[in-house]
Order: sequence, then C-alpha cells, then structure tokens
Amino acid sequence: MSVRALWIISQEKGENVSIRFSRRFSTVEHRAKSLAGSSYVAVPDESTVLQLLLTELGLSDSHKSYVALRDDCLHRQRSPALELCVDGPGKGLLWPVLTISQGSLILACLPLVDAPAEPRPPLASLLSVSQGLTLLAGLQTFLLGSGSKPDNEGLASRLATLPSVLLQICPLGTPLDLPLLGAPATSAAPMPTGNQKQPAWKTGLHRGRAVVNVALIETVRSMQYGNRSRQDLWDVYGTVTCKCEVEGVLPNVTVTLTLPPNGSPLQDILVHPCVTSLDSSILTASSVDNYDGSAFSGPYKFPFSPPLEPFRLCSYTSQVPVPPILGSYQLKEEDNQLCFSVNLKLHESVKNSFEYCEARLPFFNR
Repeated sequence: MSVRALWIISQEKGENVSIRFSRRFSTVEHRAKSLAGSSYVAVPDESTVLQLLLTELGLSDSHKSYVALRDDCLHRQRSPALELCVDGPGKGLLWPVLTISQGSLILACLPLVDAPAEPRPPLASLLSVSQGLTLLAGLQTFLLGSGSKPDNEGLASRLATLPSVLLQICPLGTPLDLPLLGAPATSAAPMPTGNQKQPAWKTGLHRGRAVVNVALIETVRSMQYGNRSRQDLWDVYGTVTCKCEVEGVLPNVTVTLTLPPNGSPLQDILVHPCVTSLDSSILTASSVDNYDGSAFSGPYKFPFSPPLEPFRLCSYTSQVPVPPILGSYQLKEEDNQLCFSVNLKLHESVKNSFEYCEARLPFFNR
C-alpha cells in the first residue's frame, strides 16, 4: 500500500481554513499513472483540493443555506472514503480520498488503489483503505496527543517535525508496519544505559517531573423505541488512554479502575503489550458467557511500564441491565424550518460525574 498525497487542514467551524501541511509522493503518482492508463486523474493543486474537501464534508459556504453539492437529497456523503469531482484539464473522479477529523484538524490522504477503476471495487476488499486510515489515525495521535485541542505552539512544533517523521514511518509514500501512536524517537532523546533491556514499545527516555494522565471514554450505543411492544437494545464499551512521563527505562506504573456501587463488571478486556501482569480473572471475563453475578467486579489493577507516547491501556465491554442514558427526540416543521429537539436523561443508577457527554443521532442517507 502506498499514498499518493497527504493533507493536514486546520479549520474552525468552516472559518479560517488553511492547509497546514501537504506532501505528494511523485514515485507513487507515477505508479498511479501507469496503473490507471487513460482513466488517470491527476491530483489538483492545494487550493482546489481544499475547496473540494470542504464542499464534500459540508463545511464550505456556511453563510449559504443551500449548496447543491452539499445539501441535495440525491447527494450521499460516503465518509470516510470521499469522492472528489475534479474539473478542468485531466478532469475526473479522485477516489477514495480518506478523511478523519478531530477538533480543528482534518487529516486526509489519497491511497494508491491497485485495482481497475471500473467496475469500482468494494471498500472492504481494498487493503489500502484500512492501511490509509491507520496512517491517518497514527498521525492524528501524534499531532493531538491525548487531547482534541492542543496548544498552538505544540501543534506548530509537531507539524514542523512532520517531514522527518514521515521519512521514518512513510518513506517514499509507503507506510511501514510500525506503531503510529506518538512521536518517534529522535537523535536528541536520551538512550538507556546499563544492562536494562529497552522494551520494543518504548522509543526513548523521559527526563523531568513525573506526570501521569489517564482518560476514560465510555460509549453507549442504543436503539430506544419508546414502545413496550419492542425491546430496547443497547451495549456499553469503553477505552482507557494514558500518557505517562516517568523517568527510567522500565518504570512501574499502576492504574486502578474501581466500579461504582452496583456497577456491572468489565468484560472482554484487551490490554496494551506494556502491561506486565494481570489477574487471570480479568482476562477470562467474557460477554459471551451468561452473567451469573459471580464475575470479578474489581478493583481492576493494571501494572505496566509505559511508553513515552499516548497509548490505549485497555478496552472493555460491560453488560449493564438497563440503558445508562435514556433519550428521545422530536423533529417538526415551523415556518419552513425544521426544529430538532433532543431530551436526554441519566438512569437513576448513573451518577453525573463525567466531564462531558456527547450525543450522536445518525440520520442515514442524509
């Protein structure tokens, strides 16, 4: 798998939009031209790519109430694999342009597809799509770290080092099979001394004050009918992300997760390779088994020797007996405008102790 082009775009609600970084790989573009033959579509200039991406993502012309390419009912956005319609010389369709966004950053790339353009192959059969998304996700973590809004100086410094980073992880447009979870080691990073073996997941050493940041994101996916004749469906899963700055080659850090009163046990737990030891009862808890009330209910202790970059310590599922969040919405027309209202309610067993709650209601084919 190779990448023809890569773009990193900064935007704030469609305003002050600019391409902060772009890279094209001429060797990959030459291969794309040879493979496509007469159906080859060249990658346009930065300004054209920016305008096409913003239009396809629905971020352009925010002052206009209707834009055909953005709002027409016949237009279906195929995120994260977009289709860009290029006009002018060499016009045609650029596909698949992969995009992911977080906060004010949009990351996009155009992978090389080693398959005939017609008939168009399904996305699931293209290895370049999954590898391209993995590359973008790794770059996103490198640029943003564990938060969604890095300081401007930190983002600028990471963008400045991105050319050297790409030389290591994506030479000549071909991503290497390397973990893309954070900044790679640089020549200025202190290296271990003595007989201690450097673990494979650690790229250098930290010097300075010890800081450990832990973030827990729990997701509730639910279909609620509001009808006693139909049973509601829901599942709960979460991830624990860490960023540790601790001195030493193999420092010992332990993160403990404690369930709230009457909390449901964690199941299907997957941990990062840096976790040094774990109770067998934690790893054997599975959502496939029938819950009989005897499952291990914590506290869950995760001792590990952390890497320098942000990483996912563990992921889990939980079989809760009732939906943690109940919701309903109304959609009605008033004065030629659609009014959309959402009501959310926490179940009485859930304590409002989280920092934020984000609700997403999918409207398919819109």
